[in-house]
Amino acid sequence: MITQTEQEYELAKVLVSALDLEDISAEEINPEAPLFDPSKPDSLGLDSIDALEISLAVAKHYKVQLKADDENNKAIFFSLRSLCTYINSQRS
Repeated sequence: MITQTEQEYELAKVLVSALDLEDISAEEINPEAPLFDPSKPDSLGLDSIDALEISLAVAKHYKVQLKADDENNKAIFFSLRSLCTYINSQRS
């Protein structure tokens, strides 16, 4: 299993709480697995409504805005790691 960084673990806890994920704990989320592609191993199988919930949670917890029309959203939301990297880039 790929290890989460401390920041990824904190973000994973935010996602589990915001999305009411009952079948997985924060520490079980593979930081490199796709968040939205259910055909991939370890994917959370999230959907577009979940993306909106993630955007709201990130704005609330990290004061970072994720815009619906950002052309990089596919890359930003690809995995826990890519989302965490984006949040960190916007906070520094």
